[in-house]
Amino acid sequence: MADKEENSLGGRVRRYAKVGRAMAGIGARMAGSRYLGLELDRGKHAAELKSALGGLKGPLMKVAQIMATIPDALPREYVQELQQLQSNAPAMGWPFVKRRMAAELGEGWLQRFKDFSHEAGAAASLGQVHQAHAKDGRLLACKLQYPDMKSAVEADLRQLKLIFRIYERADKAIATEEIHSEIADRLREELDYELEARHMALYRLMLSDEAHVHLPEPLLDLTSKRLLTMTWISGEPLMTFLDKKPSIELRNKVAFNMFRAWYVPFYEYGVIHGDPHLGNYTVRPADAKDAGDVNLLDFGCIRVFEAKFVKGVIDLYFALLNDDRDLAVHAYESWGFKGLSKEVIDVLNRWAHFVYGPLLEDRERRIQDAETGIYGREVAEGVHADLRRLGPVTPPKEFVFMDRAAIGLGSVFMHLKAEINWYRLFHELIEDFKATDLAKRQAAALKAAGVKAAR
Repeated sequence: MADKEENSLGGRVRRYAKVGRAMAGIGARMAGSRYLGLELDRGKHAAELKSALGGLKGPLMKVAQIMATIPDALPREYVQELQQLQSNAPAMGWPFVKRRMAAELGEGWLQRFKDFSHEAGAAASLGQVHQAHAKDGRLLACKLQYPDMKSAVEADLRQLKLIFRIYERADKAIATEEIHSEIADRLREELDYELEARHMALYRLMLSDEAHVHLPEPLLDLTSKRLLTMTWISGEPLMTFLDKKPSIELRNKVAFNMFRAWYVPFYEYGVIHGDPHLGNYTVRPADAKDAGDVNLLDFGCIRVFEAKFVKGVIDLYFALLNDDRDLAVHAYESWGFKGLSKEVIDVLNRWAHFVYGPLLEDRERRIQDAETGIYGREVAEGVHADLRRLGPVTPPKEFVFMDRAAIGLGSVFMHLKAEINWYRLFHELIEDFKATDLAKRQAAALKAAGVKAAR
């Protein structure tokens, strides 16, 4: 029998109706302002966009949150509104849970657990999490996908194109086609919980030598396309940790562990966790024996890069360190940047100097001097203004989540007020870098975890 929750025409039509009415009104006002030569009130328009998206449970809300963290993708007014979107829709009740679990594990599913909580411990944009105990007594987390998410994703990706078209009419600095393509690829992958389980296995392999980074273990016999069962790991949210006024030594330890958790996989295996928002990790509390250790929790948004892309990241670093303009141009071109005039290269170098800045100074320092605001926002806005003047630039799709990870982590380090020698941390990672060695390690790790190569 056909799966009723596959990408169905009926499901898409219902989703179009929900989102389309609000988006149509916003688009009409945008078109009218252009036709009449009126100045668009960005603040009001952004508020309307948030209002249109805020009542939705599902992928479009998640996309809006992603867009709020990608440098240059949206202007300040939009970011301020979209960052207020919260995944606070009420969890679905026990009747849904029973149907979902029976569909994924069979009618006798409950007998495969020692116990299973009726109430969701957390509700997110694509699914909700329940605690359970395995037969052997281990505490588990069971993530259940909401119904009809495939239809919702396809419908919402169509609506995202409309949002981009509306935005590009007002601001042509960044071409959004590749951004949409990358978001679409990653969002479709996030619906496959069996793939997420393989990503989790990949990260457990890549971080096996990191004693202060902890990951859940997937239980494959209790996992399916729409159910992910894993061991439960305890910790507290970063902001809860910070509310307790931990010492600078402990804050630095968390920052060090976060840096290693994200960048060991990238520089040794060409893999990055593209979603470093506060809900995707927790911290071991100050009164624990492993205080300052970090837990990684969500592996739906993983990006695999070819070795030459990672080499380009390192090439650009040394280009900035040694003021080697030709090497910088080579790095941009090796990534696939298009339309690079001398002026555009100068603008991109300004952004690169900001991103790499903490890595260029051999001293202990904070990630940036300012303690408030959005990490990188002021620099991004200046770069954006110059790109608008020089003409549209098409960023390679790989950069969508690479930049997002850098900015997301920068924000974490800013919250921690960590004071670290980032230069030495980085050089420890790249000291013996060889693209051929990375390619071999990556191929072996991906094969072991059952994950596809760079795409």
